[in-house]
Amino acid sequence: MGSLNGPKQHRVSVTRRDFLKAVGAVAGAIGVPALVPSRVLGADAPSNRIHVGLIGCGHQSQRIVPSFLVHDDMQMLAVCDVNRRGIGYYYPDQVLGRETARQWVNEHYAEKTGNPQYQACDTYNDFRELLGRADIDAVAIVVPDHWHALIAIAAMKAGKDVYCEKPLALTIHQGRQMAKAVRKYNRIFQTGGQFRSSPNVRHACELVRNGRLGEVKTVYTWVDPNSFESPGPGWQPMPVPEGFDYDFWLGPAPEAPYHVERCFHRWRYILDYSNGQTTNFGAHTNDIAQWGLGMDGTTPVEFEDNGSEFPPAGSLFTAATKTAFRARYAGGIELFCETRKSSAAKFEGTEGRLEITLGGSLKTFPENLKDSVIGPDEIHLPHSIPGRTENVRKLIDADHVRNFLDAVKSRKDPIEPVETGLSTASLCLLGNMAQILKRRFTWDPAAERSPDCDEVNGMLTRPMREPWKLEEIA
Repeated sequence: MGSLNGPKQHRVSVTRRDFLKAVGAVAGAIGVPALVPSRVLGADAPSNRIHVGLIGCGHQSQRIVPSFLVHDDMQMLAVCDVNRRGIGYYYPDQVLGRETARQWVNEHYAEKTGNPQYQACDTYNDFRELLGRADIDAVAIVVPDHWHALIAIAAMKAGKDVYCEKPLALTIHQGRQMAKAVRKYNRIFQTGGQFRSSPNVRHACELVRNGRLGEVKTVYTWVDPNSFESPGPGWQPMPVPEGFDYDFWLGPAPEAPYHVERCFHRWRYILDYSNGQTTNFGAHTNDIAQWGLGMDGTTPVEFEDNGSEFPPAGSLFTAATKTAFRARYAGGIELFCETRKSSAAKFEGTEGRLEITLGGSLKTFPENLKDSVIGPDEIHLPHSIPGRTENVRKLIDADHVRNFLDAVKSRKDPIEPVETGLSTASLCLLGNMAQILKRRFTWDPAAERSPDCDEVNGMLTRPMREPWKLEEIA
C-alpha cells in the first residue's frame, strides 16, 4: 500500500540488516524457506521462475521489493531509476535510488543462496533498456503517476506482464489506453490496491454485498492529510543533485525548475505529476467502497466539491491540502470522501453500520455483525491466497504480489485487474476535478464523458512534453 501512516520524524536510510530482516519477516510469515540452492535461480521462466524488473527505486520500493523477493519462484534481474543514489526522500537522510535497490537485491540473493559473491542484478537509468531485455517476463512499476501510462504501455508492447502501483494513471484517458493495451497485447496486469488482498476487507465487503447492513444509503471514505507542507510563494529553484537525471524524471510533464520538494515523494502534491492525496490515498479507500458496493467497472454519475482546500497561489505544491467531495451513484447511494486521519471507509445501511480501519480491522453496529458467516450460497469475493485469514500488513503486500505471480503463470486476471484499477482511479480523478472546478457535474461512466461540463471533458487527458507521446490503442 501507499504510505498509510508514515511517520514524519527524521530517519536515516534502510540498512542492509533492516532490509534483510524485513524480507525475512515476510518470508517467515508466509512460510517460505530461508535458504534455497543457487541453481534454483537458473530455472526456466516463466513456467518455473518469473524474471522481474523493477522500474522506480524510490520510497515505495522499500515495500514493493521485499514483497517480490520473498517469493522463491521469481527472481529480480534488474532495477531502473533516473536517480543513481540520492538523499532526502520521505526522510531527510533517506538514501534511495537504483544503486541502493541493486544492493538490496544482490544482498538478498547472496544470503538466500549462500553465495556471498552474488552480483547478478543489473541497473538502468532508462526504462526502455530494461524493457528491451528478452529474459525479463514482468515488471513492477513504482514511479510517479505521470509516468504510469507511458511505461506500462511500453512494457506490455514489449511482451511484459505488469504490476503497477496505484493510482492507475494521471488521467482517465491514460488509464483507458492502459486497459486497451492489456487486452491488445494479452498481458497480465495487477493494480497495486493491496486492500483487495486483505482478508478483513474482503469479509467486510462480503457483509455489505450480502445485505447484512440492509440497504446501503451512504459510504464515507477518508484520505490522510498531506505529510509535508509546501514551499510557499516566492520559493527558489535549487541545483540538480549529481547523479539525478532530472529532465528524464520530468519526462512528459511540463518543463519546470528543480526543487527537492518537487521530487522524491513530494511529487504527489503537485498536479503536474499526481492528483494529491485524493487519488493517492483515495485509490485505497475508494477502492474499498467500489468493492463493497459491487461497482467495479463503473463509477458514480454525479460529483461536486464539498469544501476542499488548496495551497495559496504561487506555492510549489498545487494539489488539494484538504480533500472533500461528494459523489452519487446511479442507484442513489452517496459517497463522501474527505481528509481525516481516521478509518479507511464506513458503510451505512438501513440495518447497520460497518467501518474499516486503516489497519484493516472491523467495527460494526450491531457489534456482532462483523462475526456473521457468509453462507455457501451467498456472494463470495475473490481471495488472493485461498485460506488466508490473518490480516497482517506485511502479508497483505506479499499476498498481492503472490496473486500477480500466480496470474502470470495461469494467464487469468489477478484480483485487481486494470479495469478495476481504472474504475477506482476514475472515481478519484473525477472527485478531484470537482474540487478543482468548485462545481457540480454529471458523468456518463459508459461514454467516459460529462454530459454537462466541457471543463471536465477537457481534463480527461493532458498534453505531453516532446518527445514523449501516449500510444493510442485501437
